[in-house]
Amino acid sequence: MFRTAELGRTVSRADYHEQVPILRAELLELQQQLRADAPFPVIVVFGGVDGAGKSETINLLHEWMDPRWLTTRAYGEPSDEMRDRPEYWRFWRDLPPKGRIGLFLSCWYSRPTLDRVYERSSEAELDEALDRVFAFEKELADDGALIIKFWMHLGKKAQKERLEALQKDPLTRWRVTKTDWDHWHMYDRFIAAAERLITRTSTGHAPWHIVEGFDKRYRGLTVGITLRNAIVRHLEEMRLRRDLIAARDGRLHDLSADDRETVEPSPADPVPGETRIGGTVLRMPRITILSQLDSSQAVDRKDYKLALEKCQGKVNRRCRRAKELGVSTILVFEGWDAAGKGGAVRRVTAALDARDFQIIPVASPTDEEQAHHYLWRFWRHLSRAGRVTIFDRSWYGRVLVERVEGFASEQEWRRAYAEINDFEDQLVRHGIVLCKFWLHITKDEQLKRFKTREKVAYKRWKLTEEDWRNREKWDDYEAAVNDMVERTSTSIAPWTLVEANDKRFARIKVLKTIRDAVEAGIARTGHPYVPEGKASKHTLESTA
Repeated sequence: MFRTAELGRTVSRADYHEQVPILRAELLELQQQLRADAPFPVIVVFGGVDGAGKSETINLLHEWMDPRWLTTRAYGEPSDEMRDRPEYWRFWRDLPPKGRIGLFLSCWYSRPTLDRVYERSSEAELDEALDRVFAFEKELADDGALIIKFWMHLGKKAQKERLEALQKDPLTRWRVTKTDWDHWHMYDRFIAAAERLITRTSTGHAPWHIVEGFDKRYRGLTVGITLRNAIVRHLEEMRLRRDLIAARDGRLHDLSADDRETVEPSPADPVPGETRIGGTVLRMPRITILSQLDSSQAVDRKDYKLALEKCQGKVNRRCRRAKELGVSTILVFEGWDAAGKGGAVRRVTAALDARDFQIIPVASPTDEEQAHHYLWRFWRHLSRAGRVTIFDRSWYGRVLVERVEGFASEQEWRRAYAEINDFEDQLVRHGIVLCKFWLHITKDEQLKRFKTREKVAYKRWKLTEEDWRNREKWDDYEAAVNDMVERTSTSIAPWTLVEANDKRFARIKVLKTIRDAVEAGIARTGHPYVPEGKASKHTLESTA
């Protein structure tokens, strides 16, 4: 694979100085175009053997371009703060916004490669890690990001000469470490891991470019020209796509309603409650996961106070034990307007120490959030180990409100199911306890609560025109919820559907679910929570 990058190619000084001014001007102009109107970020990844010029090339790009609009990140061993969160938290946090270029060194490829080279992982485990990389890059590319990856290469002999030359120069001696020489001795292992890495992750949406690092002028021009061409091509593709969409929308707007039906594609999913046989539409009884819930369930007012106190006490003890063990908890609350999400959240937080939880109310994305992938704003809010994070609305907005209201295209919300499952898989694999609640009330109960809010002064602010408008799309939202549960209620991250016509019943069910989930999360650490009365005094003191 790397033989073509070991030919000793060079660029003369004269040719270099002739081409660089033109290339620099083009890169600067492209950088301004990106800033002005590009609906995508540019993500440039540098990998390769030690001494092949990765850092020098990044420094060169900073020299050629406006460094104010470049985001550069290099990663070493994760800090304690990073270890408290899933591995990809630090990468998501550092992604550039739309219109900016991000340069990444020793990033998401570093750990899988080193683990394989040092034989800390098997080939199968390397493949699993690369599958995670593939999914990550595909999510970004599907959202429009331009991803360019450079593998800077040197043959074993050339690498040795390069390290020796750096070591002899007093100004660069500091750059050569014992680790660099250790890696040179393991060169064949690195190349074997690199071949597998490139083979499995060089895709149409995120290709690898192998660059010979022997001559600094050659590698600098090669990277600069490749970067320029990729940005030009991606800008043109985006313009063509935008023009095609505008032309299609214009044609549809000019058509009559009858003609438009012959042009617009039929939906992939049938209308809820309808079955199509040929041209005939058969209307069937409307059945969804929500319509099967028993909304008559209730808790007696007299029993509620004692049950609430008991459940909150158990949640408190388990969450304190989880904090000691570094087990984080994420609670997701979704549901109908006026379903009681806020009331349920207040009963949960009443059981916790205010220093150990944060509530993230999710509204329309800000300008900063819109400039990133929709999951970015949720990744950045993940708390440190042992804390509780409560999302009042969440990433499920992509497949609920954004789907129903048309804020996301059908292609965007359909692929979001897989993206969300992957996100939650990373959370749970990291040891985080994840509880997802849909609070369900009937349409009649919602109307009753809306009217109550209109009459009560301190509740009136909760009721908006948007609530009434959403109510008119009840059937669309119910179909979206049904699909959401069907496609994202997995064995490791199941949905808990809460019958919330009776607020007391809903609150107790939420607390009991959290209690059981946190206890199971503690058990997975190998230090299970021991209930009072079933352990020695010493054990009780340590788990209380």
